[in-house]
Amino acid sequence: MNYREIISINPNIRFGRPCITGTRISVYDVLGWMAAGMNIDEILDDFPHLTREQILACLAWAADRDHHVKVVVSE
Repeated sequence: MNYREIISINPNIRFGRPCITGTRISVYDVLGWMAAGMNIDEILDDFPHLTREQILACLAWAADRDHHVKVVVSE
């Protein structure tokens, strides 16, 4: 899956937070729901216009972002 086709950043939508394209639902929203204990099926029940692929794209976006984080140690 290429999350770049599903997640977009528009400075005019949600202050430029990464969102599911065509919605105002941010990656942060989805990650927050999952961190609070919701599973994919529960999110889909609450937001039937979303797809499983879109939710997985949010996870892929977060994983890719974490992969590019660099820790700088100062002495």
